[in-house]
Amino acid sequence: MPYTLHRGDALTALAGIPDNSVDAVITDPPYNSGGRTSSERTGRSARAKYTSADAEHDLANFPGENRDQRSYGFWLTLLLTESYRATVESGSALVFTDWRQLPTTTDALQAAGWTWRGIASWHKPVSRPQKGRLKQSCEYIVWGTKGPVDANRNPVYLPGLYTASQPRKDRMHITQKPVEVMQELVKICPQGGTVLDPFTGSGTTGVAALREGRQFIGVELSEHYAGIAEQRLRSALSQEDFELAGPEE
Repeated sequence: MPYTLHRGDALTALAGIPDNSVDAVITDPPYNSGGRTSSERTGRSARAKYTSADAEHDLANFPGENRDQRSYGFWLTLLLTESYRATVESGSALVFTDWRQLPTTTDALQAAGWTWRGIASWHKPVSRPQKGRLKQSCEYIVWGTKGPVDANRNPVYLPGLYTASQPRKDRMHITQKPVEVMQELVKICPQGGTVLDPFTGSGTTGVAALREGRQFIGVELSEHYAGIAEQRLRSALSQEDFELAGPEE
């Protein structure tokens, strides 16, 4: 099988992945964000933080969203350290984050041993205006490498800005990323190489990896979302064509 999906805790599962066995880590960890105060960040569910009151879906919550700032940074460092061990020399790590956790994420990446290379932006063209404020219309992708960049190993030219709306059609996860964005990001992994996602969610990274000719290793703590990811990964192996999520209305 070109993919493996582990069900359980990311740190526990990562410990079982051999050294130097994956080519890229591309992941969207729980942000533990979405609040102005510590009590708002740690005392509410993922759905309460990231879903507006007028949302047209009733998607399941996901675990791991109640760490405070210091524990989040420590926990993310541990995860990225294990991911670093499992990655080949010159392999890459791409980690999604929001503006609140951007400084912590860049610190964790470097503390884990990665060489920080920059930040890409995912721009959401349809985002809620805020009176008297700047729109929060971007999420960010912190990226780095294990050692030097080897451009000859994977001679691709990737953009630093991706514009796409969050999926609405057939959406399966509260924080689901657009598959068209993920299909571009997985190209940081050489053709035929292996992409690791310790926070698989509904499986979008894995679907993108398979469709772009990469192998995939995923980990998901939620049994509910692991089941959805398994279905989507199996489907990705048998479908030649697919329909991208349309823009938000």
